[in-house]
Amino acid sequence: MDKKRVIIMGAAGRDFHNFNVYYRNNPAYEVRAFTATQIPDIHDRRYPPVLSGPDYPGGIPIYLEEKLTELIKKEKIDEVVFSYSDVSHEYVMHKASEVLAAGADFRLLGYNNTAIKANVPVISVCAVRTGVGKSQTTRRISEILANAGLRPVAVRHPMPYGDLSKQVCQRFASTDDLVRYNCTIEEVEEYFPHIERGNVVYAGVDYEAILKEAEKEADVIIWDGGNNDLPFYRSDFHIVLVDPLRPGHEICYHPGEANLRMADCVIINKIDSATPDNIEIVKGNVRACNPGAVVIEAASPITVSDPGLISGKRVLAVEDGPTLTHGGMPYGAGVIASKNWGAKEIIDPRPYAVGSLREVYKKFKHLGPLLPAMGYSDRQVAELKETIDSVPCDVVVIGTPIDLRKLINFDRPAVRVGYELEERTHPNLEDCLVRVLKEKTARHADTTSN
Repeated sequence: MDKKRVIIMGAAGRDFHNFNVYYRNNPAYEVRAFTATQIPDIHDRRYPPVLSGPDYPGGIPIYLEEKLTELIKKEKIDEVVFSYSDVSHEYVMHKASEVLAAGADFRLLGYNNTAIKANVPVISVCAVRTGVGKSQTTRRISEILANAGLRPVAVRHPMPYGDLSKQVCQRFASTDDLVRYNCTIEEVEEYFPHIERGNVVYAGVDYEAILKEAEKEADVIIWDGGNNDLPFYRSDFHIVLVDPLRPGHEICYHPGEANLRMADCVIINKIDSATPDNIEIVKGNVRACNPGAVVIEAASPITVSDPGLISGKRVLAVEDGPTLTHGGMPYGAGVIASKNWGAKEIIDPRPYAVGSLREVYKKFKHLGPLLPAMGYSDRQVAELKETIDSVPCDVVVIGTPIDLRKLINFDRPAVRVGYELEERTHPNLEDCLVRVLKEKTARHADTTSN
């Protein structure tokens, strides 16, 4: 039987994972290409032979998604697999329509075909959208596990935007590792909070290889999800965050709704800043989709390092990039902090944006007077610095998950914004995790005795 000819649509994450666990070494399929979107400058390279395996001695080319229809016809493609996240249901079906019109089948791979079984307990932290609060939730879980005498190891959803052959399996335990792997701003934002708490975090491209290494030093693995993707590992307790600042998104985005329906625990975050009506909308959708899930209400109260620097000043708010771009939020923690602590004016940075940042504002028209911390390349980091230096402000309010001053030198005073998860209802995360780990330990003991 002839092999099915396949294109995998992605954004340098789920697409590579789906290939590794389902299509690599699968005699029924031949993957002819990947397509790339969402992240700048991740096309026009190849998925390398060291990762693609003996069936692909020259690797697999990666093209811009805009070439999809052309590729389907040119390569006589039988099947296109949609493999990225944080997009609306309507968007997915527009892509499906394009594929069907070009003559190929359209496919989504599910959890059973793509989730890898671990030999240690796995707690997964995922969401229905980007920017709901996964990072602070992961930090809270790490704290709970460490206080219980367990060693948590985080495995982060992939962000392999550089040389893929050098990013097969990465281990981050110190800031030197961030430099050694030449991390982007987005990667540093995700890895550094783990490192500064003394935790180890793994990431990369091949998550079977990563799991083998992580299991060597972990009592519990925390799957630290990206965007609103599904876990790559089979979870013993699946935690999903929903956002009452974006009510209704929990049932309108892919694969966020699938996450919600799979969840063992749903955290309704940001109840301190959402309206009661929007909180009730989200609660109703959670009950309708997953009535058996444990529901925890939580806040992420904002703190700032020096409130006096904001009051009465002209500020530039710098925010987490993915939350604002494909996450769809018009503002972030920097804007909220600026308003809460009495800024005289939030300066609009759009007239001062340079290079690729101008294109970001053109593409994401919902963005308000704030600066997304885009830094996917050395060039873009330099453009971010130039833009910050050009904005006529008194102080920079840093609303990103890390202190940008560790990566970019700028002369103006700066204030760091922080936010941690604060559960407001019971059972809380500690209650849930103690129960789950006891059950997991008991099952393991029964299996061993038998």
